[in-house]
Amino acid sequence: MADNNKMSREEAGRKGGEATSKNHDKDFYQEIGQKGGEATSNNHDKEFYQEIGKKGGEATSDNHDKEFYQDIGKKGGEATSDNHDKEFYQEIGKKGGQATSDNHDKEFYQEIGRKGGNSRNDND
Repeated sequence: MADNNKMSREEAGRKGGEATSKNHDKDFYQEIGQKGGEATSNNHDKEFYQEIGKKGGEATSDNHDKEFYQDIGKKGGEATSDNHDKEFYQEIGKKGGQATSDNHDKEFYQEIGRKGGNSRNDND
């Protein structure tokens, strides 16, 4: 027979969390979060983070539709534009162009040029 005076592990955790949140501020949680992140990074390699990123991405895509991604993309773009100036975009554009040219050959550029030309002709 179960002891009805005992609280469940879930309830004990909830009550403990509530008590802790009353006794600590945002800085406390940031500090323990940073310590936890550093400890985790010391104990795991690149593959660990790739795997959890992949799982998180798959779970997110299973739970959200196209509109969700459009909305977060728009919000992210607006936040980025609010925080950066013209020189920032010039620099990342230059880096992106360099990375692209390092990773693709002449045929790649011919193909995208052909597709762009076909698209333009379709819209005329």
